[in-house]
Amino acid sequence: MRRLNRGFKGMSKFIRIFIVLIVLGGSVSSAQARVSHPRRAPVAKIAGVSAPAALLWNVTQDKVLFAKNATRKVYAASTTKVMTVLLALEKLSLDQYVTVSARATQVPPTKLDFQPGEQYLVRDLILACLLKSANDAAIVLAEAVAGSQEKFVEMMNQKAQDLGAKDTLFANPNGLPIPTKQFTTARDMAIIFKEALKNDFFQKAITFRYGTISSKGGGRRHFLRSHNKALFLHWKQDVDGKTGFTLKAKSCFVGYIKKGNDLLIVDVFGCKTNRRWDDIKWMLEHYAGVNL
Repeated sequence: MRRLNRGFKGMSKFIRIFIVLIVLGGSVSSAQARVSHPRRAPVAKIAGVSAPAALLWNVTQDKVLFAKNATRKVYAASTTKVMTVLLALEKLSLDQYVTVSARATQVPPTKLDFQPGEQYLVRDLILACLLKSANDAAIVLAEAVAGSQEKFVEMMNQKAQDLGAKDTLFANPNGLPIPTKQFTTARDMAIIFKEALKNDFFQKAITFRYGTISSKGGGRRHFLRSHNKALFLHWKQDVDGKTGFTLKAKSCFVGYIKKGNDLLIVDVFGCKTNRRWDDIKWMLEHYAGVNL
């Protein structure tokens, strides 16, 4: 230590000053670095439409108010059930009972765990599809309409073509993903939804927040709660419609709202779950002047 002290004292005054400045400079730089990089503040919510594909259409005036990749192919997820319900409404009586097959029960959730041989009213199965998004209910309806799921899918695709939804392909009645074999576009799903809105029962069903259905004879009851969160957000107006979600499709929605005498259809596909409702609200407020 003495040698070191003597060595330091033996240095020229210029060198000693230089070393001190280096040490002090390092300390000051570190302090400045700590000051100039404070803990990052929470990121503010980004305004605008985050969905990869979206459409806002004034049907009454036949005017597109906003479009983002509206003809890009996307996964439909459970918005597929709009077509399933549309065909069921065209081909079946609301008050007829249909029987649950064993095949209809062998689908992944979301489902109501129907049992083979149970019977349900068509109107109740439609509610199960639109509120709960029950995959088993969709297959029961498909089999009741066409005799098999495969024949029903043929009907779905023919109906899509007839309506002008030419960039849509269905592979099942519930929307569970089958890559390259089941897709739609924001434009096409708006067209399909517009057709479904012509049915009074469909219009009424998508306004329900809750419902209860029972098998024939009251054997089993099922409580339904709508997946449409827009009905629970306390907006000044409800946006009625059908949700969809799978890991591949992400969050989807197709629905409508009235502005005066005008009917507006809005849909989004591929959203991050926490942005779906923000996107819908943003489009309606900024491109349609709807006060939500």
